[in-house]
Amino acid sequence: MSAATSPSLAGRRVVVTRTREQASELTAKLQALGAEVLEMPVLRISKEVSKDALADVMLEFGSYDWVVFTSGNGAWYFFEEFFRIFDDIRALGGIRIACVGGAAAKIAADLHLKVECQPAKATAESLADELVATGSLDHAKVLVITGNLNRDALVKKLEAALAIVDTLQVYKTEKIDLSGSPAAADFRARGADAVLFASSSSAESFRDQGAALELGPGARRPLFGSIGPQTGATMKKCRIPVDFEAPKPGIDELIGALVKKLE
Repeated sequence: MSAATSPSLAGRRVVVTRTREQASELTAKLQALGAEVLEMPVLRISKEVSKDALADVMLEFGSYDWVVFTSGNGAWYFFEEFFRIFDDIRALGGIRIACVGGAAAKIAADLHLKVECQPAKATAESLADELVATGSLDHAKVLVITGNLNRDALVKKLEAALAIVDTLQVYKTEKIDLSGSPAAADFRARGADAVLFASSSSAESFRDQGAALELGPGARRPLFGSIGPQTGATMKKCRIPVDFEAPKPGIDELIGALVKKLE
């Protein structure tokens, strides 16, 4: 069910845990359906890239066969640095592009770049499997763009397929302490109908908040929603119930699952 055809969320109160920079699209779509949105970011994402590592990668960039983006954040910060160094998209040469999810793929598409590998299931393992299935990895050079919390499952699978893998971290994700947050105080006092998680890291940070998110008497007890199976699996590990989950990772799909659950 798409957000455009979903019934109204009027009278519903929804907590968005994404960073403020990432929350705008989700917030706008929820508000368009009549929801009251409480933005309560539990993570902070910022650029963090080693100048030496970046210089090494850019000096040999023409030798890479694939560049792999594990997130929209990675794609955004990579291209920000790329265009700081080069003034022409043609400096990418003949490198092939692979993306774990839709956010990274959209950034590539906005630059009129073709994404040659994007799995239907937005997980690092699925992307690795699809890259292996291309038959192009034997001794291929692969550049994986990461953040500080990325798992190494993707790199291990690519290396097992005999690829030569380099990684470049371009951003960091940090947990936010909500103990003094006005949004958290609002949540404790009033609760919500639903809390939405769009990443595993956000679920882990939510779990670690402790008393900062302990609901007071009379506060609405929310349902908890996941953007996809990987986030849902982390929620379960964090003992956060998965009351609803998007059928495939995506903002519209998450909203559709929310609406269906609250009908």
